[in-house]
Amino acid sequence: MGYYVSSERMDKIINELKKEYKIYAPRRFEKRGWKSNTDLIRYAQINSVAEIVYDVESDFSPKEVFYPISQALLYFTEDKCSESSIEDSKGIIIFARPCDINAIRRLDTIFLKNGNMEDNYYKRLRDKVKIFMMECREGFDNCFCVSMGSNKTDNYSAAVRFENGGLLVNTKGDEFEKYFAGETLKDFTPEFVHDNQKKVKLPKINSIDLLKKACNLGLWESFNTDCISCGSCNTVCGTCSCFDTTDIIYNETSRNGERRRIWSSCMLEDFTTMAGGNKVRKTAGEMMRFKTLHKVYDYNARFGGEEHMCVGCGRCISRCPQEISFADTINSLSEEMEKLSSKEETFREVTK
Repeated sequence: MGYYVSSERMDKIINELKKEYKIYAPRRFEKRGWKSNTDLIRYAQINSVAEIVYDVESDFSPKEVFYPISQALLYFTEDKCSESSIEDSKGIIIFARPCDINAIRRLDTIFLKNGNMEDNYYKRLRDKVKIFMMECREGFDNCFCVSMGSNKTDNYSAAVRFENGGLLVNTKGDEFEKYFAGETLKDFTPEFVHDNQKKVKLPKINSIDLLKKACNLGLWESFNTDCISCGSCNTVCGTCSCFDTTDIIYNETSRNGERRRIWSSCMLEDFTTMAGGNKVRKTAGEMMRFKTLHKVYDYNARFGGEEHMCVGCGRCISRCPQEISFADTINSLSEEMEKLSSKEETFREVTK
């Protein structure tokens, strides 16, 4: 059903929803941006429509709502261990754009369909989540969601379009229908961005031989000087899922503590450090190679289908202090793979 809801009425609906749900949306935090005198747009709980930032892309993805930056897994004493639990019974509503909704589905695949076991710590929060899709018809400067096929989705409980003085709302199913009963009926079918300023061409890697050659490209060496291995790109990414686990002892004279998992990053220098000090990936170029191939090859190869891990939100481009464009990196990889494929084809013709 489609409705027109004034901002005043929507605030009352939000108050009703808050009895059963915690509601998260992009919010503005003044003067808290990573650059001097800039604001931070980040997901946080809201109390009114006025708090929702819908005309600027958020600096961070909504994943930290249900996949916390730091999360207690279990608690231990000298002779006992107990699993952490969630005391709050409320559900979660997240206002999210199509690319971020598709990113959530990627995380679902990684945490819930990656092998024969589901990640319970992820699942117990994820099961609480309901999505209110924020219509996105134009995109932003660094987006390339259309190229990644993540510009559209029907995976939501309600869709919203923000207008002056109110919202258009389209609910799916009966779950949230009761909150809008009595509002002004109005036809509303959400629209999606169909063209981005940035475009990427995905690499074609259709053999193990080509994959090995992709790993050995000179392209990656340029990142040894360009990239500073800060991990900022992973932090703002909606599909990055890497974490470390660490045991925290409460004080020096006690064996009581907790085990936590904390976001980590494949772009950090120590991420692949093993016992004894050896590092699997030692240079920024090797890390960038791993990240890029994971986003546009490995995920797709492992889970099949047409989708890739990257959803083209462009946050990594906006956040990089070295102004490295991941879109350009993908295009450069594609160009190199086309050259390699052409050489292989020429070789086969010559040797016939």
